Amino acid sequence: MNIFHKLSKRAEGDTDTPTTPASSDVTTTTTEGSNSPEDVIKGAIDNIYNKLPPWAWVLIAIGAGLILLCVLYCCCKRCCKKKGKSSEKKGLKNAIDLKTVKDMGNSYREKVQPDAGDVDVGQEKEEEEEKKLGKLQFSLDYDFQQNNLAVGVIQAADLPALDMCGTSDPYVKVYMLPDKKKKHETKVHRKTLNPVFNETFNFKVPYNEIGGKTLVFAVYDFDRFSRHDIIGEVRVAMNQVDLGTVTEEWRDLISAENDKENEKLGDICFSLRYVPTAGKLTTVVLEAKNLKKMDVGGLSDPYVKITLMQGGKRLKKKKTTIKKNTLNPYFNESFSFEVPFEQIQKVSLVISVFDYDRMGKNDVIGRLVLGCNASGTELRHWSDMLASPRRPIAQWHTLQPSDEDK
Repeated sequence: MNIFHKLSKRAEGDTDTPTTPASSDVTTTTTEGSNSPEDVIKGAIDNIYNKLPPWAWVLIAIGAGLILLCVLYCCCKRCCKKKGKSSEKKGLKNAIDLKTVKDMGNSYREKVQPDAGDVDVGQEKEEEEEKKLGKLQFSLDYDFQQNNLAVGVIQAADLPALDMCGTSDPYVKVYMLPDKKKKHETKVHRKTLNPVFNETFNFKVPYNEIGGKTLVFAVYDFDRFSRHDIIGEVRVAMNQVDLGTVTEEWRDLISAENDKENEKLGDICFSLRYVPTAGKLTTVVLEAKNLKKMDVGGLSDPYVKITLMQGGKRLKKKKTTIKKNTLNPYFNESFSFEVPFEQIQKVSLVISVFDYDRMGKNDVIGRLVLGCNASGTELRHWSDMLASPRRPIAQWHTLQPSDEDK
């Protein structure tokens, strides 16, 4: 306004003398410059509000609402992803892959009980089964430099059927008399009367002592829920063997008249259960039978001790109650140990049966060692436990002699 006013005055030639309108303009400018920033912003908003129609404000409000919803959705999605990842990590940490545990158990199971194909039992003659116990093929090879006798269990044939289904689950124990200190067992072959073993075991025996030894092949039928039945045995007097050559021959099985190694100590039944996610190993001691007579009166006062071992060190031990004056005690007592999944292949479980003596030292009747480094029926029970996580696996075991009286 002031500029246009001055230009018009100059055009009229009236530039020297200030006029009243000019001074009024200056006053107006000074008054406008004194407005506060809040008034300026308010005026601008009012100006925009007056210019925009009502429908435009509705669209702006809808757009702002949509933007707010998008922001909230993104935040929720990010939170859900974080929770999902954390729960997934937690699940992977806590819920160990059960398939891994089962595969581990199956790998150990294959060492002692591989699947052998079903055999046509109809081909066996019933008359021969009644008369004969079958036959066993074995080999002997003595190394004079190493003082080592390599004993090969090759195969068996025409074994009798001891199971209800008309077959057997045979395996062979190999040991030497009279000491019986070192015993070996072959794998169990399922549902067959003609098992092929092809396994070799070594015995360190000096040449000047081997003539007084007797080699025993004892063939058993495996049974998980009762005592293993002996089918027959072969005894080889080493003083009648030509050690200068490799011997390989068939021999008929004969009945085992004195199965003292099983009868004198007794049997025990217990279950094993492992929960890998919780790292919990549970043993339920159920019962024992035909225990060795330890007291003068022909009875015993048995109890069971369960010891968790690792690397030869005792980690933890627990005991059942004492059952007075019995050779067939019933316990049904449960014990749990904390064993993380990373340690399950490193630990072993020692099951020992003792005869309690109030006045003197408690005498050990027999014991068992279970774990990934065990063998025979003990390794079989352990592998079955790992192959069936969270399920209790019960089995009968024959007590073995022990030199440790703990």
